[in-house]
Amino acid sequence: MAEEKEKKAAPKKEKLADPIAATIDVASQQLIARAQQLGVETVFDRAETMKPCNIGAQGTCCKNCGMGPCRLPLPKSGIEGEDTRKGLCGATANTIAARNFIRMIAGGAAAHSDHGRGVAEVFLTAARKETNDYQIKDTVKLVQVAEALGVATTVEVDGETKDRDLDEVAVEVGEIAMAEWGKPEGEVFYLKRAPQALYEKWEKQGVRPRNIDREIVEIMHRTHIGVDQDYRNLMKQGVRAAIGDGWGGSMLATDLQDILFGTPYPLQSEANLGVMKEDHVNLIVHGHEPILSEMIVAASQSKEMLDYAKEKGAKGIQLSGICCTANEILQRHGIPPAANFLQQELAIITGACDAMVVDIQCIMQNVANVANCFHTKLITTHPIAKMEQENVIHIEFDEHYAMEDAKRIVKMAIDNFENRGAEVMIPRQKATQIAGFGVESIQYHLGGTFRGDYYTLNDNIINGRIRGIAGVVGCNNARTRHNEGHIQVVKELIKNDVIVLTTGCNGIACAMEGLLTPEAAGVYCGAGLAEVCETVGIPPVLHMGSCVDNSRILLAATEVVNAGGLGNDISELPVAGSAPEWMSEKAISIGQYFVASGVYTVFGVTFPTTGAPVFQDFLFKEMEKMYGGMWDLEIDPIKHAHKMIAHIDSKRKALGIDKARERVLMDMADRQKLEA
Repeated sequence: MAEEKEKKAAPKKEKLADPIAATIDVASQQLIARAQQLGVETVFDRAETMKPCNIGAQGTCCKNCGMGPCRLPLPKSGIEGEDTRKGLCGATANTIAARNFIRMIAGGAAAHSDHGRGVAEVFLTAARKETNDYQIKDTVKLVQVAEALGVATTVEVDGETKDRDLDEVAVEVGEIAMAEWGKPEGEVFYLKRAPQALYEKWEKQGVRPRNIDREIVEIMHRTHIGVDQDYRNLMKQGVRAAIGDGWGGSMLATDLQDILFGTPYPLQSEANLGVMKEDHVNLIVHGHEPILSEMIVAASQSKEMLDYAKEKGAKGIQLSGICCTANEILQRHGIPPAANFLQQELAIITGACDAMVVDIQCIMQNVANVANCFHTKLITTHPIAKMEQENVIHIEFDEHYAMEDAKRIVKMAIDNFENRGAEVMIPRQKATQIAGFGVESIQYHLGGTFRGDYYTLNDNIINGRIRGIAGVVGCNNARTRHNEGHIQVVKELIKNDVIVLTTGCNGIACAMEGLLTPEAAGVYCGAGLAEVCETVGIPPVLHMGSCVDNSRILLAATEVVNAGGLGNDISELPVAGSAPEWMSEKAISIGQYFVASGVYTVFGVTFPTTGAPVFQDFLFKEMEKMYGGMWDLEIDPIKHAHKMIAHIDSKRKALGIDKARERVLMDMADRQKLEA
């Protein structure tokens, strides 16, 4: 009996993740195992012990007032006939799911748009010459953005048209951009950049955003108890806020960052935890804003800091990134990403991370606990993103003293180099990648400086070498095997001649897998796509940047429409969108602005409306009638890819380009007949 009591009293052993089942990435497998040996908890282990709430995952748990939470589970036998489920106030499952869904849109749109506001503030500071650390680098893009915002770039002087002073143009651009967040009347300027047919759809549906902030605030009002109780009307506001994100806050963030820091063009780099170096100071930047990281790049490459690192016994400074801050400095400077979202704790577990500097979004609070197990300095830098743990250092970044702050942070990392423990384990795994694609560089690669045009891409879609275009983006999710969904979806698409545009953590996953090199085309692609990639010299997967840079994909799609031959609207193109491992509210906002722009968009893992079948049918079916795009869910990555391919094929058929054209070698007489 005593032995039985002793067994009952023994603490339950925590369940640990199987490293191989947790991730397809070998470097991550090694570090998960190392963490478990050292007794350091990671997200992978927490995913084993903490299971999600089924009702919350279905989107039918309401906690918007003090009478709840009201939990509306699906009946075990499913919904037959009328759905009688109600919360205490009488809110139906459709109302609750719609409120929760658009609150996710509000959260995602706020995250992207507040990022954009921060960039606009720094842009205006630079334009007014209030700081010496930031200057305008891309004047060509400044002029393009000025024209899109209605800012005059020329002036009449004595009957002659002359270019305006660019400093004046920059200030006016900054002032108008800042007003986009809160102007009292009108609509978001960039809506007019969309194809005319799409703009008219938005006008017909009454979803043109008035300004960026107002639509987010209105969602919070509408979803308060006792306000909007019609899922269709709730989604109307959700669409309006999402468009304000994609064609407003995010697009402005991307454009202003390009003007300040330079428009990306393709460059070579590496990816994965193996980019860290044992004999260097390893400084990792993590988050989503390039305002600070641009300065850290400059500081870490300065002679002053490099000499100081050598004085402390290091051979140099190895800067690398995590999440979208990584993508920002990758696409402009070739700084390698060390990790995507689920690997952030693992970067510290190498024992070689001397400092991790974080800004905003997707930063796990547990990195502070992991850093406490090692010598790593964890530094927060943003006033809205602090951590409660005592070992976290806060250095609030001020754009007026940008370089001074950056050097202070780099120096702190260098000083910590000598405090490393003896056991450092940096995995060897890393891969070469070509990144830094954008609307401009794709145009250039398709035709060169003088002939660059999206017509070449359209022509190859029409002749069938390229089946269609897929945007595959988004986060990692600990509820599924790390990177597996990303890689299987992308490989299946390019195998079937679908060219892929990627951003965010999907881009980092594809880089780790070796899919971001021109050579990958010959290994993974169908014959048609491989031929185009080999001829032009591009990878089959084009990395277009960070989360906010999904706006680049919208503008690339618009350029395809403008080039002609594939319809008059984005919804007519053979294109599809995907987020195989999504997890954040930003992903929901991104997905919704793609759907509202006419793109069939498939999510993996889960979807937060499955508990309200009527509302989900509205998103998955009815939206296509309104905007030309719709949502879908497919957990299996191969089926996920083939749903996208089937949609692309249906669009090819509607355009009359579904049958492959016979390739004929023509002589001059044949060509003359064609011209006649």
